[in-house]
Amino acid sequence: MTQATDGGGGTRSYGGRSAAERAAERRARLVAAATTLLGEHGEHKATMTAICQTAGLTERYFYESFKHRDEALVAAFDEVCRELAASAVAAVQATEGEPLDRTRAALRAAVDLLVAEPAKARVIVLESTASAPLRARRRELVAWFAGVVADEARSILGERAQPEDRLRLHATFFVAGLAELVVSWLHDEPGVTPDRLVEVGSDLFVALARRD
Repeated sequence: MTQATDGGGGTRSYGGRSAAERAAERRARLVAAATTLLGEHGEHKATMTAICQTAGLTERYFYESFKHRDEALVAAFDEVCRELAASAVAAVQATEGEPLDRTRAALRAAVDLLVAEPAKARVIVLESTASAPLRARRRELVAWFAGVVADEARSILGERAQPEDRLRLHATFFVAGLAELVVSWLHDEPGVTPDRLVEVGSDLFVALARRD
């Protein structure tokens, strides 16, 4: 194990990792802890102290990455959204065939992630309305997701996609509607299963994104 200092006396490397790499690893642990607490126990239990305890880090390292608890919760929300979008986009890119087939692949990847880790589903659709900072970020991320959906619609449908102005509005409708179906699934409402989410969501996407 080695340690070196930069010209200002700060640590440059330790155990083969730079100071920036170690800070990034600590931040990732804090975000993962915030995600777990937010998704499994709710916003009121996701305190700064609980996040640090779950991550196995002291408060000093919390403030290295975040100014306050709400900033950590927003970061957790952001990370889950990025992971969900990345899984869906990767599935589209890896799938050939008709628009409905590619759409189903994308939704299957996203839904499988939420089924495997339901805490992340709760972060996205339930706890994202639990505080003012999360609600504000949710509005921004719905718009961001709508942009991702619109981009993928153009990729899947090409010239058959709706005109740009309508496509963005339809994508927003799709994102909001799908989120409500996920809420229904989390609440164990009759008839709402992961397979139905994929089936209905895919049909809805194609119907909304494709020109008449």
